[in-house]
Amino acid sequence: MITNQAYLFLIFIANGILIGVIFDFFRILRKSFKTADLITYIEDILFWILTGAIILYSIFVFSNGEIRFFMFIGILIGTIIYMLVASKYIIKVNVNIITFTKKVIKKIIKIIYIPLKITLKLIRKIFIKPISFITINLQKISTKTSKKLHNNLKNFKISKNNSKKLKIKKEF
Repeated sequence: MITNQAYLFLIFIANGILIGVIFDFFRILRKSFKTADLITYIEDILFWILTGAIILYSIFVFSNGEIRFFMFIGILIGTIIYMLVASKYIIKVNVNIITFTKKVIKKIIKIIYIPLKITLKLIRKIFIKPISFITINLQKISTKTSKKLHNNLKNFKISKNNSKKLKIKKEF
């Protein structure tokens, strides 16, 4: 019975260490990436859901659903041990890895972006500029033509009206 309780105590110490690792995972994310307040709230809720699920799973699997006070002390001791011994180093190493990875990815994107930018400029010169030139000129021609037609129609109406007046005058 005592060995069984010592075994459970060690399992819950391991649970405390696991909870510390999960907590540090979210701390690493917050230190590596800027997050909005809403994302932070979601991460906090996710942390507590994961923590609760781990504790409930361990209670049901290892102690058949019996809750003992020493289990929570084991979780607390495991978390404290992890935070004092490993947390600082794990956060530092992981933040440095993520920062380095972000820098490498930015450089790769810059390297890829330069030829892409040149290609887009060439495409713009070869295809888009002539098409826009043609469209602009077609618009100019169409507006000139429509103005001429409009003026001709006005002149035609005026001359038609004048001819009617002339006919009317001739009849009298």
